[in-house]
Amino acid sequence: MIWSLLAGALPVLAFPRPDLGWLAWAALIPGLLLVRSAPSASQALRRGWCFGAGYLLAALYWTVPNIGPALLPVAVVFGAPWAAWGAAARACRGWEALLVLPAVWVVGEYLRSWHGFGGPWALYGTSQWRYPAVLSLASVGGVWLLSFVLVLVNTALALALTRFDRRVLLAVPAVALCLPPAWWAGGAGSEGRPWRVALVQPGVVHSPAERFAAGERISAGVTGADLIVWGESSVGTDLSRAPELRGRLAGLGTVLVNEDARDARGRISKSSVLLVDGVERGRYVKTRLVPFGEYIPLRPALGWLAGISEAAAEDRVPGTGGTVLDVEGMPVAPVICFESAFPDLGRAAVGGGARVIVVQSATSTFQESWAPPQHAALAAVRAAETGRPVVQAALTGVSAAFDSRGRRLAWADTGERGAVAVTLRPPEAGSRTPYAVLGDVVPLLCVLLVAGLGVRPLAEKSMRVDREEGFTGSGS
Repeated sequence: MIWSLLAGALPVLAFPRPDLGWLAWAALIPGLLLVRSAPSASQALRRGWCFGAGYLLAALYWTVPNIGPALLPVAVVFGAPWAAWGAAARACRGWEALLVLPAVWVVGEYLRSWHGFGGPWALYGTSQWRYPAVLSLASVGGVWLLSFVLVLVNTALALALTRFDRRVLLAVPAVALCLPPAWWAGGAGSEGRPWRVALVQPGVVHSPAERFAAGERISAGVTGADLIVWGESSVGTDLSRAPELRGRLAGLGTVLVNEDARDARGRISKSSVLLVDGVERGRYVKTRLVPFGEYIPLRPALGWLAGISEAAAEDRVPGTGGTVLDVEGMPVAPVICFESAFPDLGRAAVGGGARVIVVQSATSTFQESWAPPQHAALAAVRAAETGRPVVQAALTGVSAAFDSRGRRLAWADTGERGAVAVTLRPPEAGSRTPYAVLGDVVPLLCVLLVAGLGVRPLAEKSMRVDREEGFTGSGS
């Protein structure tokens, strides 16, 4: 089981900061060989489960300041879908594994992507954020298609290593042949007029008043920007009751700030606030809150975590849904921090007419971890999926910008301070990528495939493998 835990941690090296994206094409092989060599079906289930727990422990280690010891049960509970993957890996001894194993993996990712289960962090396909040609698959089938293809290639290589049939390696060039059509199909449409954005990154400033002043000082030096974007929690006061702060913002032009403050009724929430010459022109309230960081699930039972970690002392109030703001004629969809992990929010923004997606983030709690670059990398995937430029302004880094194909335009790491100016060319509002039109077809097809197979037939097939051959190092 220890080996399975370690094998589960290995694929996380494909994500930032190690950023060994190429490793994702083979990092699952040790885990696959372990579950395929399990002496029984129950052992395959347990090894798969441990693999999933190891994956989540490595991918979410940086949450320890927020959730403390709760990370271990979180990894154990949400590692459960990999038990089915382990059973499928042992049961499927032939060519069907090339479809079944990727499908089971994607179904597991799809299930844990539900906000109630914590959300879609470290979906395997996001490891390819640095490779635009591969990332083009996301424009066709979302991050789900990327994950499917990665698991398919890993499966083909594992089958070849077990000497099942080296013809399965034909799956690898078949994937490569899919990339040029995906790249061609991925463009959302012709690029429009240049549009200039400045991302303000003041660094770790704990005092709300000093943080506001730092953002103000940096923004005052920006020229020629159509929009200045501040990071998450950049304003610690309810602006509707702070005319003096609105007056200070009036001299900066068009600014999208982020308000983390109590309203007149004493409720606390996070809001993207668009101001033009100090006048509020639109507002979006964060809808999908960070578990433990912004609310504690089942607080009556788990509220004690706030006493031993940096978990939320009180729950923030969520908004009621997304919105598109009119920034002097440019439709912009604001997304706040953790929300950029959700593919459906990007699609909803496109459906609402957005031509640019703006992410406001603050990762000061996790500055020395892998979390900031992993979070910024999500913007590249959302850009490729939607065919919209995506920019991210972070208080403390990473601030970044990507064009409508997910190609990196700017990157300010955690140690940098100041303004990052970038010129975008947003496509017209009516343009659509295949994914924006078709939605989550890939995971839904995977759900149908897995449901058609059923857990019981897979278990029976695995037990039949027990009787007929076990695992000998050479497939049938």
